[in-house]
Amino acid sequence: MGKIQIRHTTLKDLPTILALIENGRQIMRSDGNLHQWSGDSPSTDLIIKDIENGYSYLCIEDGKAIGTYAFIPGPDPTYLKIYEGAWVETKSPYYVIHRMASTPESHGVFSATMDYCFQVTNNIRIDTHRDNHIMQHNLLKHGFQYCGIIYLVNGDERLAYQRLNNEH
Repeated sequence: MGKIQIRHTTLKDLPTILALIENGRQIMRSDGNLHQWSGDSPSTDLIIKDIENGYSYLCIEDGKAIGTYAFIPGPDPTYLKIYEGAWVETKSPYYVIHRMASTPESHGVFSATMDYCFQVTNNIRIDTHRDNHIMQHNLLKHGFQYCGIIYLVNGDERLAYQRLNNEH
């Protein structure tokens, strides 16, 4: 296994990103997360918008795409109100990671993503579904703090996390 490289995506990468999203959906289903990313979520239009805005990334190992995510500068409108808790820090600019997915056989995608993103900012927020135990485990393992509950535009509940990296 080689070192994971991270690069911006282009519209040519759309089929690869959609396949990775489907891999992520299948991983969630096999782990009992039956509701996150149901139907056409995340939509192809949203992924195209991520690409066009320069927010979409691929994780490449040995020439093969093994992961994807969106890395978006805040503020995120769904993060304006948090319930049953509070953000770790609210005054500094932050980035948000959304739509993270990988192949079932890949390892190190989350770590490589965090290494890359914390070179850009020292303040990252992320949310996940209550049933996404894999993501919750990775977040806590990588120093994120559980902050409370946020609600998506469609009203769905998500668990919200934040990590400040004072080394940035």
